This record gives sequence, C-alpha cells and structure tokens, in this order.
Amino acid sequence: MKKKLAITIIAGIFLVGIFNIYKPLPDGLSTEGNIFNVPNDSVIFLSDLTYLNSDNERVSDQEIFDEVFSMIEKAENFILIDMFLFNDFKGKEGDSYRKLSSELTQKLIDKKNEKPKINIIFITDPFNQVYGGVESEQLSRLTSAGIDVVETNLYKLRDSNPIYSSVWRSVLQFLPVDFIKLPNPFVEEGPKVGLKKYFSLLNFKANHRKVIVADYTSVDSEGNQMLKMSSLVTSANPHDGSSAHSNVAVKINDYIWRDILESEFAVINFSGDIDMTLNYDLYKDSDGDVKVQLLTEKKIKKSIVDSIDQTNSGDYIKLLMFYFSDREIVKSIKKAHARGVDVEIVLDPNKDAFGREKNGVPNVAVAREFKKLDSDFKLRWCNTNGEQCHSKILIVGRGDTEEMFVGSANFTKRNIHDYNLETNVKVSGNSVQAIQQAKKYFDKIWNNKDANYSLDYQEHEDESWLKYIQYRIMEKTGMSSF
Repeated sequence: MKKKLAITIIAGIFLVGIFNIYKPLPDGLSTEGNIFNVPNDSVIFLSDLTYLNSDNERVSDQEIFDEVFSMIEKAENFILIDMFLFNDFKGKEGDSYRKLSSELTQKLIDKKNEKPKINIIFITDPFNQVYGGVESEQLSRLTSAGIDVVETNLYKLRDSNPIYSSVWRSVLQFLPVDFIKLPNPFVEEGPKVGLKKYFSLLNFKANHRKVIVADYTSVDSEGNQMLKMSSLVTSANPHDGSSAHSNVAVKINDYIWRDILESEFAVINFSGDIDMTLNYDLYKDSDGDVKVQLLTEKKIKKSIVDSIDQTNSGDYIKLLMFYFSDREIVKSIKKAHARGVDVEIVLDPNKDAFGREKNGVPNVAVAREFKKLDSDFKLRWCNTNGEQCHSKILIVGRGDTEEMFVGSANFTKRNIHDYNLETNVKVSGNSVQAIQQAKKYFDKIWNNKDANYSLDYQEHEDESWLKYIQYRIMEKTGMSSF
C-alpha cells in the first residue's frame, strides 16, 4: 500500500512537471511583431560602458537611464515601464553605486505630482520584494503617489527548472514554514526572510523585460504640435547594485510602441487589474526606410537563428553577450564560421555577481567549445572589475543589409525558450545610423580604443571538462541561475 502511494505521488509530481513545461502560454506572449518602416533618425542606439582609466580608476560613461529620465520628464499623458530589477540591493561594500532605483522612483513621483491625470503603469518582478518576504520602499512610494504598480504573476509562466518546480508546485509552496527565518539572500544584514521565499526563488524564473514607453509633444514641418510616442528597450536595470554594469539600449520614436504596449498589456492581463485605456488615434507616426520589429520570448531566438543561418562568406557577425549558453545558437554560429563568415564574439567572463565570485560558467565553457572548433576563432573577454558586461547585442551584416538585435534577452534556454519574459527589438536596413553607432561601440571594445575594454581569450581560458559538463547539464535541466 505504501509503495503504491509513493508511486502515485511521484507520478503526480512528474505529470505536474511535464504539464508546466509545455502548458499554453498566456495570450500575447512569445510574439513576433509587425515590421514597421520608420525614419533613420527615429532609431537611436544608447550605451553604458564601464572601464579603468590610465590611473586605474573606474569610469562609467552612461547614457541609458539619463535618456529614460528625459522620456519621463517629457511625457504628457502616458508612461509604461516594465523593469526586472528595481531595488537598492547592493554587492560588497566599497564599490561605487548610482542610486538608480531612487532616481527612477523620484522622477515618476515628480511627474505624477506635476501632471496628476497622467497614466503611469509600472510593471516589475516579485524578486524586488524577495517574493513577498520584504516590502519594497520604492514600490510602496510609487503606489502611495497614485502610480499603478503591477507585480508579474510568475505562476502563470512555464517552468524553466522543472525538476525542482514540479516539487514546489506539488508540495513546497503549501508547507507552513515561513516562520523559519533565514538571512536575506541579497542584502547583507538585511531583513530576514521566510523559508518559503527561498523555495520561490529556486524556481529561477522571472519577468526579465526592460522597457519604457512614453508619449511626448513634437512639432511637424509646418510648425504644428502633435503627440508622439517613443519606446526604449534595453539590457539595463534600474538597480543600484547593477548601476556600474555595461549595457546597451535602442530608442525608437515611431510605430513599434503599438506592439510593445500590446505585449505589456498581455502581462497586465494575467497579473493585475488596472485601467489600460489608451486612445491610439491621438498619436502620430512617421514613415521611413529603417525596419523595426518587436520580438519577445522564443521568437527572439527564432529570428536570431534565421538571421545567422542566412549568412555566407564575406558576411559578418558581431556578438556582445552577458550569458551565452543556448545550444541552437552555438551550433548556428559554428556553422556560420565554417561557411567563412567573419565572427567576432565578446563575452562577460562570468566571474562577478553582486560582490560574489562565480566560476565562469557558462561562458568559459562555450568559449572553450568555439576555440576547440578553431584555435583562430575570434573571441575576447570583457575586462570587468567587479561590475558586469551586461550588454546583449547581436549585429549581423549580410551583403548591403545589416540587422541588429538589442534587448533584455541573454542567449540562454531560460531567456529565449518561452520561460522568462523577455523583450528585444530587431533593427534592419542599409546604412542605419543606429547600427553604425552600435558597431562603433562594439569595435571600441574589441580594439581597446582609448582604454583596455577587452582581454585576449587566454586571460580567462579554462580547459576544465568539469565546467563544460556542468554547463551542459545546467543548460539542459534548467537547474541554474543563467
């Protein structure tokens, strides 16, 4: 009898795991948006870059959140923000941080006070309140100011760590163990959190998007005022502990905002209950020759693999990435290299995470795989010094056409296989100024123009088979934080 009961329980947990890997996604996720044609000057590339100067002092050249704050200041009627990390959690003492979470909070409150009727929506991830274990001062202040705050309902998403999450869904989430208090996992000497919050954390899933959409007043060629909408998609978080990270962003002033809002309203639909009324007809868009397209979740991967697979000898690929582990993209790049495509890759060495040392997985293992393929494979490391090379950008040149992918998504199974929520944009065309700016950013890092932004492969070379096996198991099972 006990044996049958045990088998029944195990079978039930197994079925829960299988269902939550493949269950239908909420409506509006994993989207491949419309291809819009916008003017060249409607697309702007932005970057943050941290490095050591000649005096060995850390310097951070930052554009992204200055632009975000400018968008908030110019807004007239509407702001929507979706940001993963929005807190003042920090790493080790002694590091210098910009108080991004407080800056963003105050900017939004000031705008609400200036224009009480403005509709401001702030979407974020439960991570910022340690899954209900602590109260976020920033989110509380926004709510008190009359700003709509939506905490994403991660329960509705598929499980990226199914071996663990099947047990969590079946058993752990129901255990009355929150009276057991443990140290805060993110803040030394921070408020302790209940054991159940640790259980939630180990699901390793997130709304990882980083987006802002806001309207503004513009003037047409005849001097008439008109309302327009701009969007910014980035790899950067308004998180104090991440404020020194290197990151990238793209701001687009026409059309694509419509698809971005629909993808964000989809999150609101399964996470909250707020007024999302917006009269799209109030806003004017301009036409041009640059193609822009929204990509979310697994559609990011599909578009990237399609782009790489179309390359041939004489074409090029430039990749700057924080986490790179997805097997399909690894194989696609290896095949492109074999076809004679000029491939240049810069990776974060994965040795630092908010004051904690890491062992280099997955990037050292993937880099090793590329170098085993060809010892002359062009691969460098970001020269990080406590901060992260958090950028996520791919540029592909095929003949006269160039394509650029920028956004929140790391190239990992968790990020681009319909588990995490992710937002990227694809920009393509001929002589697109934003892509030229992005290429300059990449080449500056690759060539160490003016400073040592990147290091030779040998600086973090790691021949460990154990790390390679660890990477493959983690990527396959989802039992990892990348």
